[in-house]
Amino acid sequence: MINPNKIVSVIEGYKQYFPEHWEDEKYKWKAVKHFQDNWDIEAENFGTMFKNATDKTFNLLASGYAYPRGMILEFAKADDTAVREMFRRLFDESLALSDRVTEFMKTAEELRNKYNDGTWKQHYQNTNYISTYLWLMYPDKYYIYKYELFKKCAEMLDDTYRPKGNGAVDNVIGGYRMYDEIRKALQADGEIRQMLQAALTGSCYPDPELVTMTIDLGFYLARYYKEDTGKDAASEEDWYPEINKYTPGLSKEQWLELLSNEDIIGPVWGGVLAAFYGVGGSATCTQIAQKYDTNAQSISGMCTNLAKRVHKETQCPLIKRQDGTNSYWPILFQGKKADLNVEGVFIWRLRSELYDALTEFAIMRYEWKQEDAVLEYTRSDFLRDVFLTESEYNKLHSLVLRKKNIILQGAPGVGKTFSAKRLAYSIIGEKNENRICMVQFHQNYTYEDFIMGYRPNDSGGFELQSGVFYNFCIRCKENPDKPYFFIIDEINRGNLSKIFGELLMLIETDKRGEKHKLNLVYGGTAFYIPENLHIIGMMNTADRSLAMIDYALRRRFSFYTMQSAFENADKNGFADYTADIQCELYHSVIAKIKELNDTIRKDSTLGKGFEIGHSYFAPENKLEINEEWVRGVVEYEIIPLIEEYWFDDDKKVEEWTKALYQVIGDHNDR
Repeated sequence: MINPNKIVSVIEGYKQYFPEHWEDEKYKWKAVKHFQDNWDIEAENFGTMFKNATDKTFNLLASGYAYPRGMILEFAKADDTAVREMFRRLFDESLALSDRVTEFMKTAEELRNKYNDGTWKQHYQNTNYISTYLWLMYPDKYYIYKYELFKKCAEMLDDTYRPKGNGAVDNVIGGYRMYDEIRKALQADGEIRQMLQAALTGSCYPDPELVTMTIDLGFYLARYYKEDTGKDAASEEDWYPEINKYTPGLSKEQWLELLSNEDIIGPVWGGVLAAFYGVGGSATCTQIAQKYDTNAQSISGMCTNLAKRVHKETQCPLIKRQDGTNSYWPILFQGKKADLNVEGVFIWRLRSELYDALTEFAIMRYEWKQEDAVLEYTRSDFLRDVFLTESEYNKLHSLVLRKKNIILQGAPGVGKTFSAKRLAYSIIGEKNENRICMVQFHQNYTYEDFIMGYRPNDSGGFELQSGVFYNFCIRCKENPDKPYFFIIDEINRGNLSKIFGELLMLIETDKRGEKHKLNLVYGGTAFYIPENLHIIGMMNTADRSLAMIDYALRRRFSFYTMQSAFENADKNGFADYTADIQCELYHSVIAKIKELNDTIRKDSTLGKGFEIGHSYFAPENKLEINEEWVRGVVEYEIIPLIEEYWFDDDKKVEEWTKALYQVIGDHNDR
């Protein structure tokens, strides 16, 4: 039984949360309506129908580590009839719920084993996603079950129900009983139903039994409810500084002059303003950082530097902090504490005169768009983002500039791809995607894809078309004094001699430039590799499906080995990254992964090149980290990896699988 007094307080808080967040959450009601309108178990092509019916589910049937919807589509391609029958049985209300869920998971595993081509590590059909299918089909009866949310709700409402992290169906059934009680409390509140009815549109499921609203309230309760007040008090704070207490005294016309003066607001500084303007004029630094693939500290630093430049030019008044130092941000923004549901600490809103000036500036410079927000990226940003010491960064930086062609090699999850782009950014000096091109090699990648070849055209014939590397080289030549980076993932999976053809010689450091030009196979065009082009390749040292590395690759590239950063205790190292993470399970799993890596290093068939990397446990947004997230990483990424490592040693797989499940919770379904 839930605590009746607490649920009343929660509902009061939810009433204040609901109107402000409806636009972000209404997709759930839309997902149900779309499913109901498009589901047809007898459709001629089940996979196509399923894809269409679930098109509005977004993150409900996919996450950073699990792809249940994608696997159903793959299964349907392999055996349309079997998958159709899976869902027919799941939705048969004459059968017991526990039997249906168990049978669905069993069939999914049978299909994975039967049709697996080596790429299907998991079927991803667990109780969370199966409950989502049930909710979509019967939206007046079933809820979306998520272990972490149900556990938190039970704790907050003093319910005796406590789910176990074992994926068992009993957890779902017990959670449904608790949510039934929550729903009854919602139904007893007339104001709640009125709020929902006022918000619903024709594209939303009407939710007559308030089942979807109960799911939404559970999400609010587990993530945002503040027990002392039932709401986030920060949302009622006024913007600081108040207009009547401080203004930099800069008119729209003065801001326009500053925007037009590249010595004051150049492309880097202006990029920050473009970023805030592009999201409507207000955001947290964290939100801007996530949008532009950087970090909040960089955004904060750029804003401070920009404000200082404006002050230096205009000598506008400043606000003094209590400690007597100057506060520069109010020149550009007003700020207030962010709500609990917003990622970041403070929301910053562009001053009205500055916002108006940006609007007019964008009109005058019609080509100036949100995409023009090019953000500064320095050595310090790299060291903050990548768990590498400064001395190692200096070596890598020097190696790139001297050799021009390098390969980052290492075990899975050491951050090769992540580091490659940021290394390029740090040398360029800004996050400028126009000066970076990224491709992935595979065994069927050809010279025609990469350099030039004949391809079919719309008229049914063939025409000579240039490839991605050729086009990027042309772009490099347009700005010969600026560095450009061509990044190749899985570089050792392609046949380099076949892909580069006659240009393989020209990528060598001493063969760059116009004096070394030669004629291409197709068209006979004279061509050369520009000196400002740098090539960064990535290679997985744990990939045993590949033969020895091509000698041509070895001779033309320098190799830099990236290590797992679990033991890096330096400033801005992995230990620093994890210091403020409150999830105890996260730290317990990290400790166990360190033990696992020690075993892998000592294993005669594996070794250091097979260690599990830190990036599995370093999401771009640390706010994602909770018990559910950790369990997902272990179950859907780490365990499949060790099954692949020790494919011929069942005892070792069983030992470590059991050890990992002992940390994250029992797993009775295995």
